[in-house]
Amino acid sequence: MDQFLTFTIAGVVTAALYAVAASGLVLTYTTSGVFNFAHGAFGMFAAFAYWQVRQEWGVPAPLALLIVLGVGAPLFGAVVERVILRGLRGTSEVIRLIVSVSLLFGVYQAAILLWPQGTGRRMPGFYDGESIDLGVVNLTWHDALTVLAAVVTAIVLRLMLFRTRLGVTMRGVVDDPALVRLTGGRPDRTAMYSWAIGTALAGLAGILLAGSQGSLSHIPLTLLVVNAYAAALFGRLKSLPLTFVGALVIGLAEAYAIGYLDLSTPIDSIAGLSVSPALSLAGIRPAIPVIALFIVLLFLPPLRLRAGGQMQSREEIPSPPVRRWLIAVVPVAVLCLVAGSALPSLRSFQLGQGLALAIVMLSLVPLIGYAGQISLAPMAFAGIGAVAMGAWGGDGNPLALLAAAAVSALAGVGVALPALRLQGLYLALGTAAFAVVMDQLFFNQSFFLPNGNRSVPRVDLGPVSTDGDTAHLVFLGIVFCLLAAVVVFIRGSEYGRRLLAMKSSPSACATLGVNLTSTKLSVFALSAGIAGLGGALYGAQLRSVGPTTFQFLQSLPIVLLAVIGGIGGVGGALFGGLVYALSFLILPELVPGLRTVLTLGPALAGVSLGRNPNGAVHETVRSIRQRRAAKADPEAAGDPDTTEHLERMGLRGFTDADRALLDRELGISVRR
Repeated sequence: MDQFLTFTIAGVVTAALYAVAASGLVLTYTTSGVFNFAHGAFGMFAAFAYWQVRQEWGVPAPLALLIVLGVGAPLFGAVVERVILRGLRGTSEVIRLIVSVSLLFGVYQAAILLWPQGTGRRMPGFYDGESIDLGVVNLTWHDALTVLAAVVTAIVLRLMLFRTRLGVTMRGVVDDPALVRLTGGRPDRTAMYSWAIGTALAGLAGILLAGSQGSLSHIPLTLLVVNAYAAALFGRLKSLPLTFVGALVIGLAEAYAIGYLDLSTPIDSIAGLSVSPALSLAGIRPAIPVIALFIVLLFLPPLRLRAGGQMQSREEIPSPPVRRWLIAVVPVAVLCLVAGSALPSLRSFQLGQGLALAIVMLSLVPLIGYAGQISLAPMAFAGIGAVAMGAWGGDGNPLALLAAAAVSALAGVGVALPALRLQGLYLALGTAAFAVVMDQLFFNQSFFLPNGNRSVPRVDLGPVSTDGDTAHLVFLGIVFCLLAAVVVFIRGSEYGRRLLAMKSSPSACATLGVNLTSTKLSVFALSAGIAGLGGALYGAQLRSVGPTTFQFLQSLPIVLLAVIGGIGGVGGALFGGLVYALSFLILPELVPGLRTVLTLGPALAGVSLGRNPNGAVHETVRSIRQRRAAKADPEAAGDPDTTEHLERMGLRGFTDADRALLDRELGISVRR
């Protein structure tokens, strides 16, 4: 009984941390419609700031808390909402999520810039060394204050939401912002206040977690929010009481798993078959909050299809001719050959990594760009492909490459099956949960990665060797162009039109008899297969992969750069891969002092997506076309009846005959 009470108290303390963090998530989401993936990063930054003020500058704890949680964190949250989030109106949920992920990377890299890694920073808890004797366990004052903070947070939020004008306005913004304006409310200001309060709660959770651990660390504090996802989803991102109940359930489950779940014994047989090396289930314990998240998502009531017209968006999906990418095979291969021959071996090796990851990014174009299905796990599927290639392609057999793509496609179907009921944010969280579970239960298994490593061979094409870095770079360029041609062909096919229709209006598709289930399953399989192929080539480029090669945090920059380049076009994937090679691999080594600043670049670009949701490649091409049109006909360039004006009016469904007529009679060129 004493043991049970001990683990129960430990679970309640853990639940208190999750409750404080999750309540801030719920508050910001319900008032702005943006799920803050950077919530944990905000808490991490606040914890480091508190350490700086309290430990380095010697400011008393109450005053340090007031500076960080009463001034700094709320001001930062208000500025983020005012400067960044208000520009997301008219964008898809994909763009809103990517901007949130960009905030995560930006805040994370800023913290590393200010407080470099590799330096030990002790973070004592409140009333360090003092405890309360509860008979069965000594509860530290810091843990007691953590529980008290959760209780006070629940009471204050309840009173604010139901007893103050600000709280009533917050609840009204959730239901009908337009009606709030008619009654004299100010939804924009309300959202700003909500983000200020939510960021302060994130900071409180980060400080409490750092104090319980006794030291500061960037990654654990940043990933705090992942464990709070399930608690927030327990209340369906609306109900704070249910959110606290969810936090309690998850905290107790973690504590009881530590006390009563023995997972140290490896599994050396499955269904009577000997397994060597043995499988281990030790990774289940840290994955319990994420597993709980996935279970909550599965049992949520299914989302109803929204009736109504086509979704209004400022995003455009280009439709280039297939022959463009088929023709591009030759110049891309020549450029890769020249680059591989002219650059040092290390630089061509790093450029090859970027091209391989560009193929992984390409897998997101049909899934996110065409079908509007959000996934935060491209590197998990890529890792499956790399492991399969390493296991079956020992002699460089090209068929092993196809087998890796097939296994990854099957994994994509396996993820899509339970996620069929999920849309938008819930689908993003579900795929994130899958990626984290893969980190804990797949990539750390010696069965899949013997001795923590798996060699991945390069493809053997017989008379043509791809073993050298230059030859493999050329091979990667050719494979990317061919896959890009396939994706572009899908864009113009009947299947591609079905994907675009599903993204635009699922309810209209269902009304017209389109099978949304088979369409979603097929596009997940297609995307996972391409990602698996890219992962196999990425592993071959590295020659070996380890547990951290394909972890969840590696998926986020891949998704981020793909969307920055332009998730609706294959050129955006190539752009993202090259930017990854330059920003994360090549330039940081050439200019070491700019390493952290360079990694901030993609984050800043991602934040700007609210103003340019079509990505860098699309905006660049459009600017070039407008300049050419201006030089050819200056008068038409200044006419309000330009292509851009027509597109803003929604006139995009022209046939070729309509385009020819407009061009001949009015001198207006309307893009596809």
